[in-house]
Amino acid sequence: MDEMFIRPIQLMQIGEQQDTGIKAIGKEGVSLFKDIFQSAIEDVVTTDTQLNQAEYLLTTGQLDNPAMITTAAAEATLAVDLLVQLRNQAQQAYTQLMNINI
Repeated sequence: MDEMFIRPIQLMQIGEQQDTGIKAIGKEGVSLFKDIFQSAIEDVVTTDTQLNQAEYLLTTGQLDNPAMITTAAAEATLAVDLLVQLRNQAQQAYTQLMNINI
């Protein structure tokens, strides 16, 4: 039940990369993009699981604080919205790159 508490927002250090061992030119940006997208996908899965668990606990009468459902639902919605916006921005950037005349 401890996983249902609100986690503080952690800043993403986009300018600083972790050492992935990839030294080829251009691979750092791909790895960073993949890590950000993977993190957003994992957040969607995690928040959805937490929402389902809170709904189950409420349905079975084991949940003492019904406000946790609202919080879990808001977190799940925000995680999905963030993932959709990341996808939209990536798609828009790709489209702009494809439209560049050389």
